Amino acid sequence: MSPKELSYIEDALGHEKFLKTQCQEAAQNLQDPDLKAYAQQLAQKHEQIFTNLYNLV
Repeated sequence: MSPKELSYIEDALGHEKFLKTQCQEAAQNLQDPDLKAYAQQLAQKHEQIFTNLYNLV
């Protein structure tokens, strides 16, 4: 893997971590059960994407 490709993956990992955190915070603050569940699902999806990207390295 080239240094440039590694840099792209590192950036993507940072973005996925940020998005997961944002979704988790939203889920904590939401009152509507459906929206809360959806935000939690999004957080899990971003965790899966993070894991998949991390395994590329």
